Amino acid sequence: MTFVRFASACAIGGLAAATLTAPSAMAEPQDCSPAGIAGTVATTSTSAKAYLAAHPGANQAVMTAQNQPRGEASATLRNYFGSNPGEYNDLRGILAPIGNAQDECHVQALPPDLASAYSEFMAG
Repeated sequence: MTFVRFASACAIGGLAAATLTAPSAMAEPQDCSPAGIAGTVATTSTSAKAYLAAHPGANQAVMTAQNQPRGEASATLRNYFGSNPGEYNDLRGILAPIGNAQDECHVQALPPDLASAYSEFMAG
C-alpha cells in the first residue's frame, strides 16, 4: 500500500520494534521459522510504537497522514521526516530488523500493502 499505511501501522501497532544497537559479527542467526519471523515483526512494532509515543512531532505527523489521501499523506510524512532526519534515521534503525529477517530468511515478513510502504519508507 502506501508509506502512510506503513507509518500508521507503526503508530497503531502493525509493526514491531527492536533495539537500536548494531548487530555484531557474532550476532545470532535469524530465526527463520514462522514464529521467529512473527516475533521479529511483533518486537519491531512494539519498539516503533514506543518511539513514536516518545516523539510527539513524529507521532502527530503519522496520525495526520493516516487521515489524508495517499499523495498528501506521503508529502506530510516526507516533509516531517525530511525536517527531522535524526528521527527518520532512528525509526529506520528500529524498523531494520524486518528487512534483515526478510533478507536472511528469503521471505516476505509483511503483508503486501505494508511491504510496499516499508520499502518506500526505508528507501527514504
